[in-house]
Amino acid sequence: MSTLTRGPAPQDVTYTERRRVRGLAWLMVRQHRAVLIACATATLIGALWMVHERSVALDALHAAGWPAKPRDDMGGAPHRIGTSFARVAAYLAYLPFLFGVFVGAPLIASDHEHGTARLVSTQSVPRMRWVLWKLGFALTLAVVTTGILGGVFGWWWRSVRSVIGTSWLDATVFDNTFPMLIALTVFTTSLGILIGVLIRRAVAAMVVTFFTSAAALLVADHLRTRLATPRRTAGPLGGEHPAVLSHGVEIDQWVGTASGKVYGWGTCVDDAAPDACRARLGIVHSVWDYFGDDQMATIQWTASGLLLGAAALMVVLAVWRARRQAL
Repeated sequence: MSTLTRGPAPQDVTYTERRRVRGLAWLMVRQHRAVLIACATATLIGALWMVHERSVALDALHAAGWPAKPRDDMGGAPHRIGTSFARVAAYLAYLPFLFGVFVGAPLIASDHEHGTARLVSTQSVPRMRWVLWKLGFALTLAVVTTGILGGVFGWWWRSVRSVIGTSWLDATVFDNTFPMLIALTVFTTSLGILIGVLIRRAVAAMVVTFFTSAAALLVADHLRTRLATPRRTAGPLGGEHPAVLSHGVEIDQWVGTASGKVYGWGTCVDDAAPDACRARLGIVHSVWDYFGDDQMATIQWTASGLLLGAAALMVVLAVWRARRQAL
């Protein structure tokens, strides 16, 4: 009788509780351990690589006389640093595509294709709970990975931006720093998830996601300069650039009259008497449209907000579709 009142062995209770607490979190890590290890490795190596490159760049610049010497008097150091910077940026630019194609597209499509979704539904796990855990795992992985890499890359760029000659509006900087790298990756991952839910074939979803992501990011790149109102400054025709342009990004150039009317930069250039042509039109100014450095955050956060809003819509559609379709 004493044996019956002792209850289960302590080790059995501990094992059962440990598995119950871990639940779907344990399943996500177990099922996607290859992706998790790849992202952790890429994040660690990438961050350490950028920290090292930043240290090497600053040492080279100080040895060349920076910041006392101007950029043109520092020999080949700025060019070497700019080349290294562009190479790292090129690798970071692949992250949105990689997450969309290899994380988002097969996330649910692969489970449908191989019957895993049907198996999970027989284990007393509600379908919605399983879908939300899958989405949360993928999007959290995307945010953490790109948040760390984008933050370190932006820290490196701010340290050497005065000598590498790459403007912040260029995709090399704009798309690979916080928060844009996160927003782009979340967008492509959500797009891949939605396509995977609709197609339900992993390889086909990956191919469609690749081309759809490329088209979407190409459109987003062309819309970048439309997310804020450029500023305008003017100076004497043929004179030096205004000092304000050294703290901004020039996006267009015009010629203008004293009354404020502007003409295209090439106006009167091909005329037989250019000076007489300009005098007849009253052109006396060179005019520049530009974005100031203080507008970078505004444009980045606006673009990120639009991308994240589109991503949220795609996630809602993916959840709605996954909930209604047959396993």
